[in-house]
Amino acid sequence: MTTTDSETGTDTGTYVSIDDLIVALDDGVLSVTLNRPDSLNSLTADMLNGIADALEQAGGDPAVKVVRLGGAGRGFSSGAGISEEDQAKKSEIGLNAVLDAANRAVRAIVAAPVPVVAVVQGPAAGVGASLALASDVVLASEKAFFMLAFTKIGLMPDGGASALFAAAVGRIRAMRMALLAERISAAEAYDWGLVTAVHPADAFDAEVDEVLAALKSGPAVALRKTKQAINAATLTELEGALGRESEGQLALLASHDFREGTRAFQERRAASFTDH
Repeated sequence: MTTTDSETGTDTGTYVSIDDLIVALDDGVLSVTLNRPDSLNSLTADMLNGIADALEQAGGDPAVKVVRLGGAGRGFSSGAGISEEDQAKKSEIGLNAVLDAANRAVRAIVAAPVPVVAVVQGPAAGVGASLALASDVVLASEKAFFMLAFTKIGLMPDGGASALFAAAVGRIRAMRMALLAERISAAEAYDWGLVTAVHPADAFDAEVDEVLAALKSGPAVALRKTKQAINAATLTELEGALGRESEGQLALLASHDFREGTRAFQERRAASFTDH
């Protein structure tokens, strides 16, 4: 089944949604919506690969003018799931499969030839924050916050966070977020240069629509070349970061500290880390 772009007459393939990821193209805007609101849109390998599939398909689709990346419910994404159910799924498919899927999604967002707008109405944590920072425009509600929570469970940032956050806020602030796992409010994120704009919650949807409309009607070639030039100048370390993070994270995922951090999170207690 195909749809036809009314301006170019080009047939475009339909986009595939799964239970936890809704993908829909409407009037030039490709909406990619994380759809696990009960867990603040915690991410699975299937969801991350679905994001990559949609962005890669959009790269060859002239009907897509802009991508809207958002989350259902009150959050953007709480990151890779660490509930008992999510951990069981990771064990079945292999821990490296989730890392590979996250890296693929980040690469697809950065490489997309159209602007990608992250719509952050609530928490953006862990690799969810990486997805937001890989985007070209990051719009935040006043209720949003950002958090690299990895060290709380004995892990390190992944999904390119070590490059994406340092490129946005500088080394010292990136270290603060990554080492201390602090929650950064939307207002502070704007002051740091982590987000494009912050809007009142009751006006947020209208402000997002205005930005999407502006990008949708903008000069496609100029927008594409601008995105490519800025990313080439500022994300020179992204590929290296993805490789270093994957290597380090796989070792940490097999560690005692990760097992203890995960149990502590699930049991709502302070973790006792002992690895050296």
